Amino acid sequence: MKVAVITGAAQGIGSRTAEVLAEAGYALALMDMRSCEATLAAVQQREADAKEFRGDISDEGVVIRAVAAVTKRWGGVDVLVNNAGISFIAPAEHMQVEDFRRVLEVNLVAPFLLAKHFGAMMLKQRAGSIVNVASIAGMMGVSDRSAYNASKHGLIGLTRTLAAEWGGRGVRANAVCPGWVKTEMDAADQARGTYSDADITGRIPMGRFASADDVARAIAFLADPALSGFINGQALPVDGGWSVDASWESLRMSKR
Repeated sequence: MKVAVITGAAQGIGSRTAEVLAEAGYALALMDMRSCEATLAAVQQREADAKEFRGDISDEGVVIRAVAAVTKRWGGVDVLVNNAGISFIAPAEHMQVEDFRRVLEVNLVAPFLLAKHFGAMMLKQRAGSIVNVASIAGMMGVSDRSAYNASKHGLIGLTRTLAAEWGGRGVRANAVCPGWVKTEMDAADQARGTYSDADITGRIPMGRFASADDVARAIAFLADPALSGFINGQALPVDGGWSVDASWESLRMSKR
């Protein structure tokens, strides 16, 4: 049986990733600070063996206890999806250091802790795949998101370093880099009045937001050694072309 650990599994990309991996036959360890009841119900309908692990993954003790529980239940792990993340929108000159640090703790330190401890299991097996959910904000700058951008740039750097260290021992590390995705996080950010749907769709050559399913299927691809077994250390944009289109708006819109 293949086993996958997914953080941020209660909603959005994490929840949909759980459903996609359940359909592919994975047993699932679902990690979140909030209840994963809805995700559990969805994956159990797909006949997946799944268990919820609640706690703050930036706390190393929480991670260590989860590793012990996963080991006891399934004996090992094949895939780690570091999906959990938080956003904080503020001009850099107004950013409070405690807010900056909290974003780094959740978005960068926690993935390191999970990779360290679950990766140790994979290294013993000499097989495994780590998929980090970064962002196009980890490949370029987006104003008013200094903490988020820094965390995602760091996550891509961590991904590449783990790929270099562990690839020779059978453990791959890759990242997906979504553009704007229609999730609860987007709804919360838009509620602040900082951008509209049109701001996003006008910037994307494909003219729409990503869906959680778009990202989940990219994660599933990178997780599967039969499909991506020689892909290691890569940051895959899932952004509808946002990161490659240098056109100005009128030129981009003229191609619709």
